[in-house]
Amino acid sequence: MGRLQHFILLLLLPAALSLDFRENSASRYGRSTHTTALSARSLLKPAADSQHGVRKRSADQAGDTCNALHGYDPKLANNTHNHNFDDLSGSVSLAWIGDGTGVLLALTTFQLPIFMLRFGQSRLYRSEDYGKSFKDVTDLINNTFISTDFGIAIGPENSGKVILTGDLSGGTGYRIFLSKDFGKSFSHSDLPFNPQMQIMYNPQNSNVLVAISSKYDLWISEDFGETWKNIHKTVCIVKWGTGSTLFISTNLNGTCYDRGVLTLRRTMDNGRTFKTIAEKIYSFGIGGRFLFASVTIGTGTMRMIHVSVNQGDEWNMAQLPPVGHEQFYSILAANDDMVFMHVDEPGDTGFGTIYVSDDRGMVYSKSLERHLYTATGGDNDFTNVTSLRGVFMTSVLAEDGSVQTVVSFDQGGEWVPLKKPENSKCDSTAKDKDACSLHIHASYSISMKLNVPMLPLSEPNAVGLIIAHGSVGDAISVLTPDVYVSDDGGYSWLRALQGPHHYAILDSGGLLVAVEHNPTMPISQVKFSTDEGQCWHVYNFTNEPLYFTGLASEPGARSMNVSIWGYRETLLTQYWVSVTIDFRELLTRDCGDGDYVQWLAHSDDISDPNDGCNLGYKEHFLRLKKDSVCWNGRDYIVNKQPTPCPCTLDDFLCDFGYYRKENSSECVEQAELKGHDLEICIHGKKEHLQTNGYRKIPGDKCEQGKEPERKVIDVRSKCVSNLLEPQLQRQDETKHSKSAPIIVTVIAILLISCIAGVLFVKKYICGGRFLVHRYSVLQHNAEANGLEGGDEPLDTEVAAHAKIGFHDDSDEDLLE
Repeated sequence: MGRLQHFILLLLLPAALSLDFRENSASRYGRSTHTTALSARSLLKPAADSQHGVRKRSADQAGDTCNALHGYDPKLANNTHNHNFDDLSGSVSLAWIGDGTGVLLALTTFQLPIFMLRFGQSRLYRSEDYGKSFKDVTDLINNTFISTDFGIAIGPENSGKVILTGDLSGGTGYRIFLSKDFGKSFSHSDLPFNPQMQIMYNPQNSNVLVAISSKYDLWISEDFGETWKNIHKTVCIVKWGTGSTLFISTNLNGTCYDRGVLTLRRTMDNGRTFKTIAEKIYSFGIGGRFLFASVTIGTGTMRMIHVSVNQGDEWNMAQLPPVGHEQFYSILAANDDMVFMHVDEPGDTGFGTIYVSDDRGMVYSKSLERHLYTATGGDNDFTNVTSLRGVFMTSVLAEDGSVQTVVSFDQGGEWVPLKKPENSKCDSTAKDKDACSLHIHASYSISMKLNVPMLPLSEPNAVGLIIAHGSVGDAISVLTPDVYVSDDGGYSWLRALQGPHHYAILDSGGLLVAVEHNPTMPISQVKFSTDEGQCWHVYNFTNEPLYFTGLASEPGARSMNVSIWGYRETLLTQYWVSVTIDFRELLTRDCGDGDYVQWLAHSDDISDPNDGCNLGYKEHFLRLKKDSVCWNGRDYIVNKQPTPCPCTLDDFLCDFGYYRKENSSECVEQAELKGHDLEICIHGKKEHLQTNGYRKIPGDKCEQGKEPERKVIDVRSKCVSNLLEPQLQRQDETKHSKSAPIIVTVIAILLISCIAGVLFVKKYICGGRFLVHRYSVLQHNAEANGLEGGDEPLDTEVAAHAKIGFHDDSDEDLLE
């Protein structure tokens, strides 16, 4: 992550004086003020466990956790803080500054477009106590209108830096407001350009800023915005790499619309010098330590991926299928060990295939077919479950057109349906009412306007915990979803709350908070759980219900404060309201050693001596007991004890040219490659691969046991692509011109003697048409990938904003 920032744009109000909200005045304030406890376990009678060997954490505690908490109402009432904003603005944006500082900025904005001009007003508020109280500090920005297009730019780590981009009256230009002290004070500087994007910090040096102008010029500041310098013309995309490395895509012809002829350049000295590292670029992306370039080939109707692990000094061709003009690549997730890459299918199918890479980002294995991805820049449900190593969830588009959720517990090695929660029944989508599975609502459901207010939520310090909306049946349902919780990383689930809710994880998973999602009715209740969602308590936080728009808590899941944002309305007006509840007094004691229990992750068969082995090792965690009502604390550190496992075939992926048959761990050779040499291109040299079909999963830490042999032998043959850095290619050819006749003679002899083999293997060798089939279980070939047509126009978003993680759906890490 490396970036302690959180930016929230709460729902827009239609207008300051709007009367379009529906309400029932007779029942608006008619909510009961008593407190209750709801048990998720009592919603439905649990079904018998079909896998007697599986030990679930939900069964660890014999006591009734619903009775573990008493007398909480007065404590919460004394720690509930209301703040009314004398503000009619239509939207509010929140930004947390730093980690554990309690500093929160709230920017309200009212904007009114008239003809081709827009008029607006902004108010800035600051809190130093996690949102319990706010001070109006609008005077610090000289009452300037702050553009919502660029939001609040928070500096990396705990730098305390803040940038607000203001739109000067009359459209005369832009002014930035700069803070180095967590928003206590601001200085201002007029920009010598009109920004096209939010200003980007250098992740390693927050004084260095870059931005692209509306004229596609790249500007840089090395003194935190006081002075700016134009360092490059016609910049289409800009991204920070490692250290101070900056990558840009540009076109020497002066336009960003001819995407297939872009040039990829790099600067390592803040723009003083640039080096061209690739040409014929369509787009590029960065994932972990990998730099990817989507390169046009042939007549420009097809594209292929190239990858570099040394910031563009050397390139290798990724063993992925090429795509046509109507297709795209997308980095779904990446770290320093491997990459999940989506490759779109030809035609407007709405799905593609997920491939997982080796540790060089070069060799790929097919991981999941029919992966739901609606379109270029569209929606998919790929979710990295950060609370447990190796777990990912996503959706597939079934043959019958239904959308179904699948999960992988081994970093993409195998995908299976989610188990049906024991306290839920199959809905109307299920053909067999006794056999169905849980399906998770994510980005696709939200894009389809289903009643899903939040994406699935997990946190690295809340081990094994996942909260998500879902439905139980044969596929995702359009019926109103419920909230489900898993406490073991997705192996088992519990229906926790009925109907859609907003939710948050506090105190490293020791406390869950939820608010019912009902846009048409005001609310006055908040629900909370101290046992990972098994039992929920209800607290009435106000006698004056409000229209709820968002739930805000400090990122990192360590805080004990949560803010309920919304608005109240009178006969003539509306105004913003923030209600912050501090749960610290609810948990009256700090957690001790006796409050934790040892838990083995990825455990599914306690009778197996290798139970819990995942990616080569077991992990034992100390986790809070469900009936322990105590405070983990801000300094809580996840306690885990790794134990290596002996290697088995499950620790290996099938090498390219091999695949696994259904329900088998054995990798068998693809029929069309039997008896033929496998060659790969590494750092510009053709190398011969000797393999019996297996390669270790990236990041797998298994030891000894079964370890299939795999060798790569350099055959001393050049295979440099002529699509990357052609000017360097020409320099190399000039330098070695004296040896050219010898090389030509040798190649001619080899071609004559091996003509039959070449005719068959030509599509598998380096250079020329590139490697197109270097992955497992490919069921179609390059000729079926749509050879006709041209590339799409440049996306409207031209610059890469500072983002956390991947799953980017634009031309940055959506490698089209």
